[in-house]
Amino acid sequence: MQNFINRIDFNPILEYSLLISLSIIISIIGYLIAKKYVIKVIHKLIFKTKSKWDDTLIKTKFFEELAYIIPPLILLYFSKFYPQNISSIVSQIIGFWIIIVIIKVIDSLLSAVLEIYNTFEISKDKPIKGYIQLFKLLAYILGAIIALCILFDISLLHVLSGVGAFTAVLMFIFRDTILSLIASIQIVANDLFKVGDWIEAQNFGADGEVIDIALHSVKVQNWDKTIVTIPTYKFMENSFKNWRGMAESGGRRIKRSIFIDSNSIHFCTPQLLEKLKSIDLIRDYLDEKSAVVDTTAEITLNKRKLTNIGTFREYMKRYVQSNPNNDSKNFTFIVRQLEQTSKGVPLEVYAFSNKNKWAEYEQIQSDIFDHLLVALREFDLKLYQEPSGEFGSSK
Repeated sequence: MQNFINRIDFNPILEYSLLISLSIIISIIGYLIAKKYVIKVIHKLIFKTKSKWDDTLIKTKFFEELAYIIPPLILLYFSKFYPQNISSIVSQIIGFWIIIVIIKVIDSLLSAVLEIYNTFEISKDKPIKGYIQLFKLLAYILGAIIALCILFDISLLHVLSGVGAFTAVLMFIFRDTILSLIASIQIVANDLFKVGDWIEAQNFGADGEVIDIALHSVKVQNWDKTIVTIPTYKFMENSFKNWRGMAESGGRRIKRSIFIDSNSIHFCTPQLLEKLKSIDLIRDYLDEKSAVVDTTAEITLNKRKLTNIGTFREYMKRYVQSNPNNDSKNFTFIVRQLEQTSKGVPLEVYAFSNKNKWAEYEQIQSDIFDHLLVALREFDLKLYQEPSGEFGSSK
């Protein structure tokens, strides 16, 4: 302190104190005028314009952040009237202040760019939130280095030349950021998924709609409204399912089986065939088959005979095909018998609904199988179930 006093003449101390106090007061007044009057005028002018993008600058507080640069600029002007030793110190502090303000302004401007970009349709296919976050991170890192160099009067070139020695440390610190950046580029470039897509990532308990794609994380809102946050780079390490193809195709697959009790399968008797001919959907089928197969009551393996499960399979095919919500023209449609299991003989419907919204799809699928589960009794078939339903009811 004594050295500091010796470097300044005692007589002008009062004069310099008043000058410093005056400069601080003027800088505060300048900031208040800008904030309470100038910024309000700018906001009113912006609201009167037809363009909407400039409204985003207000939303991200761009002008409020810009107003913070007024005090250091005023102080910088007055600093040339300070003593040399004080002026250099004040200049360093002001330089540090200005760099911090510039960083905040850049942050606000980048946020506005992201908001404006998201208003365009292309943002749904090509999100840039991850890149904006990366630019902000780089701005903060570079700004912090420059600000500290100015504050402590260190050469920026010396600092940058020493960065190479800390490359390994920086790589370790920013490992997730680097991996996430690479993953973000691959996600966008390969169109793996976008906001609004339904994805399923079982390893992370995610099964729902993508609501946000950022640099470090992807948010998925599950159908139970819970939100799962997944590191972006994890999508390059683990498999996931994107249902976008189903949504864009206009159809949704129905793949469900009815398990027939094998003990109820037999050849069709004349009485059964006569009863089944009353069903409009398969009457022509039975008439056609009756001309080439044996329809008598005689049980023999030397002649071709109809089975109740084969006839029911044909009925299933015709019934599903006649459903107005079945799109068999544009998609695969099969009713097939699968390999017998310990739970019976499965008859599988492989079809596509022409409606892919969840509630409508489930309603269509349920209506089809409600009917088929009841209809199989008309063919003398029984649905397989564990020995608890039919036998348990007699206890």
